[in-house]
Parts: sequence; structure tokens; C-alpha cells
Amino acid sequence: MKTDIKTREDIFLLVSTFYRKVKNDDLLSPFFNDTINDWDLHLKQLTTFWESSLFLKTRYVGNPVEAHIKFDAMHNNSISEVHFGIWLNLWIETIDELFEGDYEENAKQ
Repeated sequence: MKTDIKTREDIFLLVSTFYRKVKNDDLLSPFFNDTINDWDLHLKQLTTFWESSLFLKTRYVGNPVEAHIKFDAMHNNSISEVHFGIWLNLWIETIDELFEGDYEENAKQ
């Protein structure tokens, strides 16, 4: 039986499961595997971002929009709506596999 996203550990499970899929996706993996040098740190930062976004419990320090603009620029602005669609589908698929409830729905929005 699935439960809702309730803790930082739940968020870490979501983020780490999702990025395991991203790292293995033929279209997405080159962007991420060639850019992210410290996956442990990246997953920790993303966990904090989502904990802040979902629970308003911690303070995320960073600018996600700026980070994504730089990320795209590093790849010659080649990230397209197709890439984003695959990313989004994997995100929703992972959430649905692991959780159900109000926070789960918020994470999909």
C-alpha cells in the first residue's frame, strides 16, 4: 500500500529513484551524466529543494531558474520540449509508482 510523501526520507527516495531513471534514459542521460560531477551532493540539494517546496519546512538556497538556464546553455541550448516531456513523464511516473496523497499530487504540479 502506498502512502503520501511525509518526510525528507520520502523525498530522497523520490529524487534518487527518479534520477536513477534519468541517468539511464538514452536521450536525457548525456545531459546529466556529462554535467553533474557529484551526484550525492546534487541529490541532497534536490531533496532540500523539494522539502522546501512541499513542506515549507527548510529553506532552499539557490535559483532553480538560473541553474536550468545555465544548464541549457552548457549544452548549446539544445534542450527541447521533447527532453522536458520525457523528464516530466519520468517524474510523474516515479511519483505514481511510490506515493499517493495530497503531497504526491502537489509534487506532480
